[in-house]
Amino acid sequence: MTDVVPPSPLLDIRRIFLEPQAAALPRGQQVLARFPDAERIEIDSHTRIPELYGDETNVARWVRIKTETLVLGVKKSLTARPNGRSGDFIAPSTANGCAMACAYCYVPRRKGYSNPITVFTNIERITGYLSRHVARQGVKDIPDQCDPHAWVYDIGENSDCSLDARISDNVRDLVACFRDLPTAKASFATKHVNRDLLDWDPRGRTRIRFSLMPASDAKLLDIRTSPVAERIAAIDDFVAAGYEVHVNFSPVVVRDGWLDDWAELLDQLDAGIGPRARAQLAAEVIFLTHNDRLHEVNLGWHPKAEELLWRPDLQQPKRSQSGGWNLRYRTGHKGRYVAALTGLIAARAPYCRIRYAF
Repeated sequence: MTDVVPPSPLLDIRRIFLEPQAAALPRGQQVLARFPDAERIEIDSHTRIPELYGDETNVARWVRIKTETLVLGVKKSLTARPNGRSGDFIAPSTANGCAMACAYCYVPRRKGYSNPITVFTNIERITGYLSRHVARQGVKDIPDQCDPHAWVYDIGENSDCSLDARISDNVRDLVACFRDLPTAKASFATKHVNRDLLDWDPRGRTRIRFSLMPASDAKLLDIRTSPVAERIAAIDDFVAAGYEVHVNFSPVVVRDGWLDDWAELLDQLDAGIGPRARAQLAAEVIFLTHNDRLHEVNLGWHPKAEELLWRPDLQQPKRSQSGGWNLRYRTGHKGRYVAALTGLIAARAPYCRIRYAF
């Protein structure tokens, strides 16, 4: 009998690249105290680390770099961008990158061959900006798909906040900030169940969106994430703790038998949540968008995933703003896919309001 090799931990931080200004702030000091044995390497900018970014030889060490490396920086440009899908606005990031390794993640497209977590330590400046931005919006008079009453701010566009919370108190500070903003809500999607968040008393002002997909897809594509069954099992507990909980059916990957597996997932969701969760449940439905540059990265560390993600026979290219090519399911065919899945949701989980589907 061979020994079973245990899975590598999500975080085993051994080196920290840091901007001196970021390390000097209280949040930077907190993070450094959590990883006292890590090597510290001073850098001029968190966006320019040749050893990490732009070096294609790092592809073979994709997961190891995520596990062992952390970056501390200062968020210099603070802007809440209008959105209209996941939220009314995208909040300034308090982190980017991730220790998980979902094969379809768009964040690595911007960073190049390496995608460890970067923590921004000027959290007081970020929460102050958000409080002022919310105040300027006033009361939300016209309901929209984001929320009928509150201005919704997505606080996790470039990272997974549940995992970020294991590194610093940035996410806890954001939840506390929105707790006291009666006209706004924070929102973030997650694939990581962090039960420490259950003690944060959000008072309904933070929306968590658990991302779900069929287990067979997740096993291949959602690398290093919490199992889908664990995410479903957490929903009732987070509702009871005062969070608004939605689900993201994302990304939807079209393949042989895909609708049958989504029907099974919807049945698992229905069996796994109680009346309080059902009464407030809503969903985003997001079909896969892939990218030629991410495809090249994945071929270097997880080529098996590309058998599902890279399907030129089903996809059509569109030039991205960064100059690469994004691939989406073909026009006409995608409309039928969306109609089939939203119809299935209506039949299997009729209480689950679909906020948007594309």
